[in-house]
Amino acid sequence: MKTTVVIPNYNGKQYLAACLKSLEESEEKRPDVLVVDNGSADGSDREAEEAFPWVRLIRFPENRGFDAAVNEGIRQSRTPYVFLLNNDTIVRPGCISALEARMDREKELFSVSARMVDMKDPSVMDGAGDLYSALGWAYAVGKGKPAARYEKPVRIFSACAGAAIYRRSMLERTGLFDELHFAYLEDVDLGYRARILGFENAYEPSAVVLHAGSATSGSRYNEFKIRYSARNNVYLIYKNMPALQILLNSPLLAAGFAVKLLFFLKKGYGRAYAEGLREGLILCASPEGRARRVRFKGGNPGNYIRIQAQLWINIFRRL
Repeated sequence: MKTTVVIPNYNGKQYLAACLKSLEESEEKRPDVLVVDNGSADGSDREAEEAFPWVRLIRFPENRGFDAAVNEGIRQSRTPYVFLLNNDTIVRPGCISALEARMDREKELFSVSARMVDMKDPSVMDGAGDLYSALGWAYAVGKGKPAARYEKPVRIFSACAGAAIYRRSMLERTGLFDELHFAYLEDVDLGYRARILGFENAYEPSAVVLHAGSATSGSRYNEFKIRYSARNNVYLIYKNMPALQILLNSPLLAAGFAVKLLFFLKKGYGRAYAEGLREGLILCASPEGRARRVRFKGGNPGNYIRIQAQLWINIFRRL
């Protein structure tokens, strides 16, 4: 078996069983599935254990966050590939095989993001991987747009860890997800680190996953999501960009943060966003944050130049 499916779960009673059922029926041979439960209080872990005895279950006593859950799943798996999957998803038949085939063909790929479509209306995209721009904005490619526009397999800045396959041998070089994130932007951070090393990330349209979205955190906009996203964005920049690159991008980053602050002020979440920025600066200055900063790889200037070019190009893809 090439792939282990790792599903982080926190109070996923509404969705988890359907997700596991879809995996059971997705391939000719039932995949190896590992659910990591983050201290759920709704009984979803027990229901999964009873209804799907073939699923391996790891339980945390409390909610340790997305990153800790998937990292534990990766550590407990032994296959060449690991498929990370949100609990609020339905996997279409052949999805895992399509992802494996892409990884087999293109050995330079660190990760491949599945085609995530809206669960209520599969003709609408939920995401075709993630892009990151010099404005400090991360966003899901194609979100809310017609799915028919996203039929081509392309390279992306990073995979969306809600439905993406990763190559274990390269994870051993990049390191796992940074648990200081707790939740949000950890996949962009990991994809960024992979690109610094010269690895590539891609999108595979034939691997289809239906996604409900915001099943764990709640609505699209809420204080938790906005605060942690702002916090982690500041940390992501500090962690992955060398000082000269931060200086180069500083006018655009300042503009990006200002626009976001104005946007969330209008939405009634300005305080949460500002608090997240403050917490991000504190995290960057902390011993833990400083210790995780990626050392500048002076021997690979071409990788940084390619990343910077993508950061500029992605501004216009977003605008």
